[in-house]
Amino acid sequence: MTRPLSVGIAGLGTVGSGVLKLLRDNAEIVTAHAGRPIAVTAVSARDRSKDRGVAVTGLRWYDDPVALAGDPGVDVVVELIGGSDGPARAVAEATIGAGKPLVTANKALLAVHGGELARAAEERGVALGFEAAVAGGIPAIKALREGLAGNRISNVAGILNGTCNYILTQMRERGREFADVLADAQKLGYAEADPSFDIDGVDAAHKLAILAALAFGRPVSFDDVHVEGIRRISALDIAFAGELGYRIKLLGIARQTEAGIETRVHPCMVPQTAPIGRVDGVFNAVVAEGDFVGRVMLEGRGAGAGPTASAVAADLIDIARGRFTPVWGASAACLSSAPSVPMSSHVGAYYLRLMVVDRPGVIADVTAILRDIGVSLESMLQRGRSPGEAVPVVLVTHETRESAMRDALDRIGALPTVMEEPALIRIEEG
Repeated sequence: MTRPLSVGIAGLGTVGSGVLKLLRDNAEIVTAHAGRPIAVTAVSARDRSKDRGVAVTGLRWYDDPVALAGDPGVDVVVELIGGSDGPARAVAEATIGAGKPLVTANKALLAVHGGELARAAEERGVALGFEAAVAGGIPAIKALREGLAGNRISNVAGILNGTCNYILTQMRERGREFADVLADAQKLGYAEADPSFDIDGVDAAHKLAILAALAFGRPVSFDDVHVEGIRRISALDIAFAGELGYRIKLLGIARQTEAGIETRVHPCMVPQTAPIGRVDGVFNAVVAEGDFVGRVMLEGRGAGAGPTASAVAADLIDIARGRFTPVWGASAACLSSAPSVPMSSHVGAYYLRLMVVDRPGVIADVTAILRDIGVSLESMLQRGRSPGEAVPVVLVTHETRESAMRDALDRIGALPTVMEEPALIRIEEG
């Protein structure tokens, strides 16, 4: 029999334990697809005594993950520690430096240091697999890097964070405010004790930076991603979105424009009838559009031990078979140098909600500002009257430039009749 592929796992948390379980429980099917057995022989984790629900007896144990990378009996290292620096970065660099393939589920590491890791992997002629870094068990990386390789991709977008999608779904279905639903999500384990990376859009931005690099064949560029989270989304906005025929989703969007590549993560209103508008709960979705294939959408669970372990196993099977694809789909010499487009240049339609004092002349003041800046309105909603009190007013614009909307927001927010910071949500037609 062909010699087994010997795997070392750095990080034995939920996902690491899931990888161990999958490779053991599905050993027969993995061997059939890989052409040889894949066996975990060494691990690294901080706590040897922790019950992980899977046996680790008989495995070589390293307290230092860098030492694991140097184990001559390990053919490939799976990095599941997390974080863009520290031990995760150290073991990644040590693995590639030792001339060994690396598999990682670490989107932060790739978004921040993916350029240098890709160059190192290319120089050493080793594989760098990261199917598990974006959208869990959804094969988004393979779809962009391999399945759609013959297409010019015009845009890629997605629901890339299950925590945010769950919160927004619960807010819509139950009519509850953000803070209440977040607290419930933390109790259920859908949100971390410190949920800021999720709800502030950073997690989704890491993933979008990776997808954009693959879609447009250029080095990863996390610093160029515009990032907004969902903290300011209110039950009132979600209700108004429903009236207008939309749902609110946190989307990551990368798009080819005449000026270059725009990459942005922020709440969007999408039509209720759009396929991505119907992706609810903890599910993720990735949509790509190519010149020959048209639109392709993938949907599934974006996190958790099982889906993420499934993606790790796919990379290990490729390595066992000797299948090798450049990290960003092409060698470094062939990557694009297309510039990034600033958010201020974005053009689109906008939802604007104001809380204004209900008295004559208020709407005229607001529309005069929009007129002077050159922003035209498609529709307006005002529900109820309460003279002298604050009432909500919703304005929907035609397509306009982001810089103009930001100017309008500053001027409108300064009006004495506007009682709180205006709420702005961009509209995407799906």
